[in-house]
Amino acid sequence: HTMRSAYLLLIPALLLLLALPVSRGRYNDDFDDGEDIADFDDNDFAEFEDMNDDPAAEAETAPLPRVSPSSQPEEDEDEDEATVELEDGQDGFDDSETQDQDMYSKYDQEEFEGIGDMEKTGHSMKDPLIIHTVPAHLQNSWESYYMEILMVTGLLAYIMNYIIGKNKNSRLAQAWFNSHRELLESNFALVGDDGTSKEAVSTGKLNQENEHIYNLWCSGRVCCEGMLIQLKFLKRQDLLNVLARMMRPVCDQVQIKVTLNDEDMDTFVFAVGTKKAMARLQKEMQDLSEFCGDKPKSGAKYGLPDSLTILSEMGEVTDGVMDNKMVHYITNHADKIESIHFSDQFSGPKVMQEEGQPLKLPETKKTLLFTFNVPGMGNTSPKDMDTLLPLMNMVIYSIDKVRKLRLNREGKQKADRNRARVEENFLKQTHAQRQEAAQTRREEKKRAEKERIMNEEDPDRQRRLEV
Repeated sequence: HTMRSAYLLLIPALLLLLALPVSRGRYNDDFDDGEDIADFDDNDFAEFEDMNDDPAAEAETAPLPRVSPSSQPEEDEDEDEATVELEDGQDGFDDSETQDQDMYSKYDQEEFEGIGDMEKTGHSMKDPLIIHTVPAHLQNSWESYYMEILMVTGLLAYIMNYIIGKNKNSRLAQAWFNSHRELLESNFALVGDDGTSKEAVSTGKLNQENEHIYNLWCSGRVCCEGMLIQLKFLKRQDLLNVLARMMRPVCDQVQIKVTLNDEDMDTFVFAVGTKKAMARLQKEMQDLSEFCGDKPKSGAKYGLPDSLTILSEMGEVTDGVMDNKMVHYITNHADKIESIHFSDQFSGPKVMQEEGQPLKLPETKKTLLFTFNVPGMGNTSPKDMDTLLPLMNMVIYSIDKVRKLRLNREGKQKADRNRARVEENFLKQTHAQRQEAAQTRREEKKRAEKERIMNEEDPDRQRRLEV
């Protein structure tokens, strides 16, 4: 009897276990295939039929029409996981909501003032989706590299200007040398010595000191130790200098320094040039400041343009230098002449008196200096260098002119008195320094003698030295 009752209990349990997988697979298959849920048997939802007897409840719990996804794109995207679509047969959830509404309606509405407003404000307080734009300095665009672009552009401009400026200066120097080479070789035995070899050798070419300065050394001429020619061009290879010249234009220059033998020049100092150049040289040069103390004088007496002035140690020197041929050279090329300086006392720029300076007059040389401005005011062409050839003829003529110029007796005596006066003034200025130097030498001598006595080991000998 007990075995039979056990079998009767097992049979319903087995049927229930078999029914569960079938029903689960049935629901899964039906939902997966997208079939309408209304095709299921009404008996499956029989347990919910009693709750739908109220016709008012059925009207309230009727399924709402589906809203197309396109009408609310933002809500669907934000709440995809949290949205549950209501299907037919799930009226139990709607009934619970209606029951809650009926329960709230039983109470006084005044006790729940603001609840609806809170729900509305809570819904409206939902922050909308804000898309921020990426800052400009974080975007990968050409605007993010404007500083690097400017730096690279400036560097390329500097390199291009360096190459162009250097080549132009080289062409101008070569153009000058080609036009002057024949004249120089006919007047000097050696043209273009670079000083690298022990013996003087004529190289026949310019010596480049840097990108804007070219030198040429010439020697081997009567009464002349040598002549140094410097072509000082503008710093066209420097972009900053090019920009500065746009505001203040300047011109290229040719500077010539001729050193004469001591016996081939008399004692005088003379200069002619532009007003600005003469004022500057008189202030800076040692010989002009000492021997030409008067203000620069006009050269109208000799037919010179008003733009040129003269500095001279004495009137006799001016009359001797400014002959007809010299005046012809100067007047026809006044726009190219910056300064002409002849001096037997040339020592360079003025030296400021400082402690430790040698207590003697600076060494002097008999020198002729010429400074010529190249036409063009910076916009120089190779043809402009050819126009300087007459000025080189003037330099050659000046060498011969100075060698032949001799002062008369009165002029010579005046020149000698001027040089004695300058030397006396120098000695007066350095007298106190010479006294200090002599006192220092005496003190050093005494100190050395005292040290020698203290180092003596023999006491008797030490006493004899002290006496």
